[in-house]
Amino acid sequence: MILEKLHQLFLASTGVSIDTRKILEQQLFFALKGDNFNGNEYAEQAINEGASYAIVDEEEFALNAQCILVEDVLTCLQGLAAFHRNYLNIPIIAITGSNGKTTTKELLHIVLKQKYHTYATKGNLNNHIGVSLSLLELTKEHELAIIEMGANHQKEIASYCVWAKPNFGLITNIGKAHLEGFGGVEGIIKGKTELYQAVAEIKGLVFYNADDQILTEQSAEITRRFSFAQNANADFKYSLSLIDSLVSIEVNNVQISSNMIGMYNGHNIAAALAIGTFFEVPLPAMKLAIEGYHSDNNRSQLLSYKGMQVILDAYNANPTSMMAALENFIEIKSEKKGVFLGDMFEIGSTSSAEHFAIVNFLKDKKLDFCVFVGKDFLEHRNDQFLFFENVQEAKNWFEQQQLASYKLLIKGSRGMRMESLIKA
Repeated sequence: MILEKLHQLFLASTGVSIDTRKILEQQLFFALKGDNFNGNEYAEQAINEGASYAIVDEEEFALNAQCILVEDVLTCLQGLAAFHRNYLNIPIIAITGSNGKTTTKELLHIVLKQKYHTYATKGNLNNHIGVSLSLLELTKEHELAIIEMGANHQKEIASYCVWAKPNFGLITNIGKAHLEGFGGVEGIIKGKTELYQAVAEIKGLVFYNADDQILTEQSAEITRRFSFAQNANADFKYSLSLIDSLVSIEVNNVQISSNMIGMYNGHNIAAALAIGTFFEVPLPAMKLAIEGYHSDNNRSQLLSYKGMQVILDAYNANPTSMMAALENFIEIKSEKKGVFLGDMFEIGSTSSAEHFAIVNFLKDKKLDFCVFVGKDFLEHRNDQFLFFENVQEAKNWFEQQQLASYKLLIKGSRGMRMESLIKA
């Protein structure tokens, strides 16, 4: 079946599902395969539970007219997403970067929806499946779309751009994330800037932080650019300050007080405001949106826990984001402060050196305690700090302490589940 016909079935459906546990009436079920499952085996179940059609790629599971046999289900899903994107032809803003892309996406969404009917990638559905599913959620009612693109190797962003054809692009930053997959920092630069190349090819526009030398250099030959900066000359100027650890941003003599921790989040806010300005969202509306935003996804959350003030930043971690969080936390004024840091994953051959650098950085910092969790940090144990092999051991120690009135930073890679220190 050609994509055009499949698209007609899609338009008549209630959407797309890849999980029979969450399927809705009249959805199209795409029988994707994984390392430990074969979606084809669930095609019949999907139809029994209300799916209008099941798209399969193994003939034995094409049981009736409701089972559509294709060469490869994943390729078919991606092709349908690309077809639908061309069918709607609405402006798409693509966001990638080593750190801050999900937060920036959320901030940009609340800013743009003050004026436009805007769609944004849900959660962190930013991989080869998530980008496709996001494109298929777009409707004729949407005026703008924000599509988040994650990547852990080169050519990945480029492939997403083939389907999404973004008119606008933003790289939040380039740091030490997924070093293993990208093959080092130079590989990260090449991989992330695939977005710039894709946008430039269709004569689109890129937004960039003019204070960031790498991004300035990498976007230099792109004809259509819109810059934002604190220090450099830029189309959008702003200044940042910290008030009780929360970042505040000033634009055109208007002070915007956020509920977000750290200068690094200030740059995320600035990106959202810059893009909002480009799309002519009124500043008072943007101020209202930013001041009303509260993070609730383990990303720089400010929480109260048993009399302690906790910065919970446990959604992800890499050497760049870990150092930024620590530098910010050290600047926070408090008589009693401590940190819980979990291992950083996907760093590759530099893992030992990067974990040691974090431990070494904290040796002369005035913190009441530093707790390191995980096998990678454990390699660098010393008598100055506390080291535990896993989160449960750290939690056992934590629960025995009297830390009321302390300020704490909790950070680590997603797989470490550092949030379990304070959550069930």
